[in-house]
Amino acid sequence: QITTVSGNEFLFQSDIDFLILDWFHAIKNAIDRLPKEQRITSRNLEFKLRKSSSIELLNNLDTESKEPKPEHRKSLIFRLNYSASDTNDRNRVKSRLKKFISRRPSLKTLQEKGLIKDQIFGSHLYMVCEHEKSTVPKFVRLCIEAVERRGLDVDGIYRVSGNLATIQKLRFVVNQEEKLNLDDSQWEDIHVVTGALKMFFRELPEPLFPYSSFEQFVEAIKVQDNAIRIKSIRNLVKKLPRPNYDTMKILFEHLQKIAAKESVNLMSTQSLGIVFGPTLLRPEKETGNMAVHMLYQNQIVELMLSEYSKIFGSEED
Repeated sequence: QITTVSGNEFLFQSDIDFLILDWFHAIKNAIDRLPKEQRITSRNLEFKLRKSSSIELLNNLDTESKEPKPEHRKSLIFRLNYSASDTNDRNRVKSRLKKFISRRPSLKTLQEKGLIKDQIFGSHLYMVCEHEKSTVPKFVRLCIEAVERRGLDVDGIYRVSGNLATIQKLRFVVNQEEKLNLDDSQWEDIHVVTGALKMFFRELPEPLFPYSSFEQFVEAIKVQDNAIRIKSIRNLVKKLPRPNYDTMKILFEHLQKIAAKESVNLMSTQSLGIVFGPTLLRPEKETGNMAVHMLYQNQIVELMLSEYSKIFGSEED
């Protein structure tokens, strides 16, 4: 989301991470080329004064611009009469709001009383699993089953974006209702289901590959010897918490089925790596190595799909 100096707001959105990265660099370069200090013109100031009689706005404008105010603008400000009683009223309102906010029950308390349902989207993976008494979120299983019933042969499955408004509607339904039927006609577009599944993983407060193991996975994928690289990745996967491991296993097994239909759906392991790499693993703090990290993220997912049986199989395998 971008807000310009003039107050206009623009929202750019895409499920394709490398496209978002291109937008980011293009916008950043455009901003860098702008003058470092942009003054607010007198005309803009006059418009804002006519638009609002807020004393806070006038104070803000006073600090934003050091230009001397024309006489007609000064007279306009002085014509705004703020009495002592107005100030007292505002102080009382502020005081009451502070008391109200401080007395509000916590989210945990509301959830314990059953007034607010536990959310699926945006919650930690282990919390969702604990609530459902499972090691794989029910929503993940339902999405995978729906895609395998009617989406394996769809061109660009997981790469093509579904309607965002419908995806958000599905997200709301998942967070509010116990029962979910993904075969309902309102979810007939399979790209809505895949979009919601990707959104679920993107909104995890900590990604499926925990922050603590991100650098270890990156170092493992850098190993030149393929056998050692696979073994290193396998060892890291085996150390993951149970919900992470079980969810990862069922997801990668599913994505392997997608890749097996590459001749029909045009989704290779490389394509799936590009789509899911930044969604499933990312560093806790972004650095200047975003493009390099993205390359390794894609390669890790691609390797785990190509060598699924060696990484997730039993020791004997």
